[in-house]
Amino acid sequence: MAEQRIVLVDSDAVSRKNLKSMLTKLGYWVVGETGDGLNALKMVRTRQPELVILDSAIVGMDGFEVAKIIHEDKLAPVVVLTAAYTQAMVERAKEARISALLTKPVDEAGILPAIELALATYGEVVQLEGKLKELKELLETRKLLEKAKGIMMETMGLSEAEAFRRMQKQSMNKRISMRQVAEAVILAQNLKE
Repeated sequence: MAEQRIVLVDSDAVSRKNLKSMLTKLGYWVVGETGDGLNALKMVRTRQPELVILDSAIVGMDGFEVAKIIHEDKLAPVVVLTAAYTQAMVERAKEARISALLTKPVDEAGILPAIELALATYGEVVQLEGKLKELKELLETRKLLEKAKGIMMETMGLSEAEAFRRMQKQSMNKRISMRQVAEAVILAQNLKE
């Protein structure tokens, strides 16, 4: 286990101190701690931790509100601690997209798997989002290339293979991407119309 960076958010200073001690003993690095929601958001944005552990009842903002903002801004996975939980709290946890909901007091046996699973799941989600973005860009490029080939075939009387080869040659000669060549062909056609 690498030394993962964690921000702790709990209004109870004693609870925060005990949790920090436990996390340090487990090999995690607590890079910030606070007792209120607004400072928690500022701290998460500046210190960029791999994980945020926060109490559901913190000063200023509700813990679930803070967790939801952290999730929406894709800052880090969140583990929420609570004195006791109800079904309504579980629903709020789902809405906030938290990684784990643990009841206080937490112990090493309970928090360690929650942290490890939160980190692993969040890593997979980030990786999948990156692949999705990459595939969307690839699909958009493919559409532009097809449109540009169609324009060249129609205006220059070229076959599909010849149109593709010309765009490929322009791409290599100008040292620009095929997408940029396709965009230029489409733009030139749009200017003629």
